[in-house]
Amino acid sequence: MIVPQTRLLFWFALVVLPFSVLGTLYREASLFCVVLIAGLFVLALLDAGLAQGKLDGIHLELPEVLRVSKDRLTAIPVSLQNERQKSLRLRLGLALPREIHSPLEEVLVILPEGAEASRLAWPCEPLRRGNYRLRKACLETASPLGFWALRGAVPVRCELRVYPNLMPERKNLAAFFLHRGTFGWHAQRQVGKGREFEKLRDYIPGDGYDEIHWKATAKRGRPVTKVFQIERTQEVYVVIDASRLSARKAAGRCPPWSGSGGDSAAGAVTGQGRRTAELTSPSTVIERFITSALVLGQAAEHQGDLFGLITFADRVQAFLRAKNGKTHYGACRDVLYTLEPQNMPPDFDEISSFIRTRLRRRALLIFLTSLDDPVLAESFVRNMSLLAGQHLVLVNMIKPPDADPLFTRPEVETVDDLYQHLGGHLQWQSLREMEKVLQRRGVRFSLLENERLAGDLVSQYLAVKQRQLL
Repeated sequence: MIVPQTRLLFWFALVVLPFSVLGTLYREASLFCVVLIAGLFVLALLDAGLAQGKLDGIHLELPEVLRVSKDRLTAIPVSLQNERQKSLRLRLGLALPREIHSPLEEVLVILPEGAEASRLAWPCEPLRRGNYRLRKACLETASPLGFWALRGAVPVRCELRVYPNLMPERKNLAAFFLHRGTFGWHAQRQVGKGREFEKLRDYIPGDGYDEIHWKATAKRGRPVTKVFQIERTQEVYVVIDASRLSARKAAGRCPPWSGSGGDSAAGAVTGQGRRTAELTSPSTVIERFITSALVLGQAAEHQGDLFGLITFADRVQAFLRAKNGKTHYGACRDVLYTLEPQNMPPDFDEISSFIRTRLRRRALLIFLTSLDDPVLAESFVRNMSLLAGQHLVLVNMIKPPDADPLFTRPEVETVDDLYQHLGGHLQWQSLREMEKVLQRRGVRFSLLENERLAGDLVSQYLAVKQRQLL
């Protein structure tokens, strides 16, 4: 595609318009005016012909897969291949998705003579997690005389994987993830004793009869005792509810972003207007669930346990059996970064049946769901009675707005405020009654603040480890 430049329009206005008027008014100068105007047209056509093919041999190479984090500044490495190795002045633009904000719409590139490859970094900031693809880039160069601009689209292949940003949560838990060697460590009494088999040894007076290995005793002809150790490789599963209730906005204040967070996000809103403001709106419930689940997975890896993942809505969407290692954590992250809420109610009968048939070994199940719907809460309580007999179940829910006892908030000024707080009190009372019902069935239910969700989940997990509840 070739388009006229400002220089061509300037010469057209300078030559064609006045000399056409001059030739019309003065017949003696008409021949000179026609020759001059025709010369300009011939020169413009010649310049257009010489511009053809200037973009031939120009190719763009982008990484096939680029992994970035949401709300963090990053750069896309772009490699320009110049097969002709001639000096060329280019305007380059990338067709980025609307979820990827960039302060640059286009960039001016000068390809040096004799260089076959040139590289540049294209700054960008992902505003929403997910999987995005770059399919084309736009190039523009000027003709030799500058009358025309030659434009073209170059196909590119780049997959952008935008993962949740875990840095704010990790900063809140910096003391847990910080490695400081053994300085400052002190012995702490472990509650209870482990039940994971370690070895066999000869009987020592004082050993209990329940610790004697009777088969080994009969084979060796002398008493042999079983030695147990504290469990180190327990299974921890996070069960995420991705139903319609998880699409709601998370109540409370979202955690402050680090680095490219607050200030840069505000700059993105200023640059892109209303479209970017919609993308940087407060986090949804499922966003908080995903971020907290990944932080808990890192905590389990730090403690040497096995971390697993289950996501469900009206059916089980993903199941990753508990393992450890960076490869397994990357698989969990790849499952969660594309997880979106479904416009369906959760089926707790389905997820309960799935867990009972797939998980034979006793495990810690941490449910992240919303139970402020009475019908869904009744179904959940009915199914948890079956799971609690085999597994240790912890249920966590982000606290709904205004779900507080009636007289705990002083800012009541009007009758409307009173009715609003009364509705929150009734919701809080309903959740408290459900908590007592679940507690009688051996299930712990917690209402957690949005900004402290990840930290509270890690604290619950560490408390279970310390008390040897598994």
